[in-house]
Amino acid sequence: MSTETVRWLSFSAGALVLVATLGLLIWRFLHPPLAPDEAERRRRDGLLGNGKIGDCEITDVDGDIITYTYSVSGVIYAVAQDAAAMARRLPEDRMRMVGPASVRYDTRNPFNSMVICEAWSGIRLRTPTRGNTATSGE
Repeated sequence: MSTETVRWLSFSAGALVLVATLGLLIWRFLHPPLAPDEAERRRRDGLLGNGKIGDCEITDVDGDIITYTYSVSGVIYAVAQDAAAMARRLPEDRMRMVGPASVRYDTRNPFNSMVICEAWSGIRLRTPTRGNTATSGE
């Protein structure tokens, strides 16, 4: 290879790196990172459109955090979903949600799941139990 060819190839490689870097910077400027809330909403929308529905068990509810378990192909997943964005859709007595429910999960990544979103809910509310209304007789 001649010296002139090597110089030309070095210049071409440098120009290619410069153009690629400039393209990446322009893309990042035009596509800023999503806010965490928006990224989470898009994740839920993806599951709503493409997620497979299965059975799960809601094991605990602490405020807006719903903890649930489900099984896919013999693997048990234990997950907690922050449902603060859907708080208005949750019952006042959060413990009514504990029990059987439906889950939507990504078949390629079953850990990616949800039990509620803006347009769907797999939560099956238990009927509220009445308090003991018996009175002592004298």
